[in-house]
Amino acid sequence: MVDTLPRDWRRSGRFAPSPTGPLHAGSLVAALASWLDTRASGGRWLVRIEDVDRPRCIPGADHHILAQLAACGLRPDAPPVWQSTRGAAYAEALDRLRQAGLAYPCGCSRRDITLALAAQGAAHQRFDDLVYPGTCRDGLHGKSARAIRLRSVVDGAEVVIDWCDRRLGAQRQNLAREVGDFVLLRADGLWAYQLAVVVDDAAQGITDVVRGEDLADNTARQIHLQRTLGLARPRYLHTPLVRGADGHKLSKQNGAQALDLSDPLAALAAAARVLGLPAIAAATTGDWLAQAVGAWPPRWHDAAPVEPR
Repeated sequence: MVDTLPRDWRRSGRFAPSPTGPLHAGSLVAALASWLDTRASGGRWLVRIEDVDRPRCIPGADHHILAQLAACGLRPDAPPVWQSTRGAAYAEALDRLRQAGLAYPCGCSRRDITLALAAQGAAHQRFDDLVYPGTCRDGLHGKSARAIRLRSVVDGAEVVIDWCDRRLGAQRQNLAREVGDFVLLRADGLWAYQLAVVVDDAAQGITDVVRGEDLADNTARQIHLQRTLGLARPRYLHTPLVRGADGHKLSKQNGAQALDLSDPLAALAAAARVLGLPAIAAATTGDWLAQAVGAWPPRWHDAAPVEPR
C-alpha cells in the first residue's frame, strides 16, 4: 500500500486549495500531481486551506474539500493549516520588509493607476492586473495609505527573476516592467496571496511546489519575496490544465462543475490522463495510487534541484 512507503521528510509537497467551492476536475489534477510527486520521492504531503480572501470563501467548503480528497485516497501527513489563522506570521514578515525599506504604503486606487499609465502612454493591461507605475514608490504625495507594496526596483536596478520549471523549462520575468511593485497587504485590509503563500511554504518546509500551469506567472513574484525575506526557494512544477469545451481553463469562475466522486477511480483516471500517465487497472483507490506513484514521469524527478538561499 502507498502509506507504507519509506518517507524522506527532507522533501515536502503541498496542495493549497481556496475554499470558494468544492473541488472540480482541474483541482483534482493539481492535487493528484502534488501527491504523486511527493510520494514518488518518499516525501511528506501537506494540505493548506488558502482562505485569506474571506469574502470569497464559502462556509463549509474547506471541510467538503478535505472530504473529497479523502474519498480519492489523498490524505495529508499532518493536520491541514488554515491561512486565516496565520495573520501574525504575515504581519511579522511584512514588518521586516518595511523596516528594510523594501515595502512601502501606496495610496493609489485602480483608477489612479489606470490614469497614471495613460498619462505615460503605457496603458498596458496584463491579464486582470495593471502594471503598477511606481507612483507612491517615493512617497504618498498627500494621499492616504491604502495598500502596502513590495518594490520591484531595488537599489536602482529592475528586479529580473530567472527560474527553471521542472516541466516548462527556463523562465524569466522582469518584475518592474511586467508586474510592477505588487501588493502585500490589500486596501481592504486582507493579506495578499503572494505574501501568504511564501510565508506558509517556508513555515511548512515545502521543497516542491506542484500546481497548475495557470499559476506559473506568480512564481517570479514569490521568488522575489523569498529572496527579500531570506527564505529557501522550492522547486516548481506546473502541470497541464483541464480545459472546457471553449478552450479556457476549467475553474470555479467559469462555472466548473463540482467533482463527481460517485466513482473515485474514474475521477482519478481522468486526472491521470491529463498528466500523461498510462491507464491503470485497480480495484481500490489505494492500489490505483500505488501503481500511479510508480508511473509518475521520471523526467520530472530530478530536474531543477532545490536552490539554496
